[in-house]
Amino acid sequence: MLVRNDDPRSALVVRHGAGSPRAAVLLLHGGREEGVGSVPQWNPARARMRPFARAVERACAGHDVLVGSVRYRCRGWNGDREDPLRDTLSALDDLALRFGDVPTVLVGHSMGGRAALRAGGHRLVRGVVGLAPWCPEGEPVTQLRGRSVVLLHGDRDRTCDPRDTLDFAARAAAEDARTCTLLLPGGDHAMLRHADSWHRQTGRVVSGLLGFAPLPTRVADRLAVDDRVA
Repeated sequence: MLVRNDDPRSALVVRHGAGSPRAAVLLLHGGREEGVGSVPQWNPARARMRPFARAVERACAGHDVLVGSVRYRCRGWNGDREDPLRDTLSALDDLALRFGDVPTVLVGHSMGGRAALRAGGHRLVRGVVGLAPWCPEGEPVTQLRGRSVVLLHGDRDRTCDPRDTLDFAARAAAEDARTCTLLLPGGDHAMLRHADSWHRQTGRVVSGLLGFAPLPTRVADRLAVDDRVA
């Protein structure tokens, strides 16, 4: 059964899924440090996540997984307002209200990665996949205790420093998060170089975190995932 949500008031946008999903995956696109304007209908950051959604759908095919995204009220993080984080938590609450406490993986790029990591403490979240995430110094990590966190970052990223991602992962691991960081040789912030590798690895990691397929070997070697759906 195909389920969609066209309510523009909801932060949860359902791409496709079963009427009674076993699990869910929410994708969060990037944005700006500041920006209170709404996200335009055609937005490169939003479009950039579509092939990731398709990769997740392929990797999780046949397992009744709901795949959706978070609708942002505005396009920036906006300092203490933390707008994308508020929207992500709202989407997760809506997901729980509509479908119950389904195990969920968040997949976020750049600013969306920051929001996904911040929202990792929500009761639905089992794991977070950060794609070139924005991890400024001092970003909190305690909310990720007991979660699986896989961070993919291109070593040629000039927007979000991969060294910040490595530092974030080390601090999260010290707080009992299960972490793995993969540096993609030649990868850039827009994830356009070696795009197929970004998409394929993300699909495999998400499916593995949900227990529907083996995790990639180098991820499995670093994670001790014991809370899978299957």
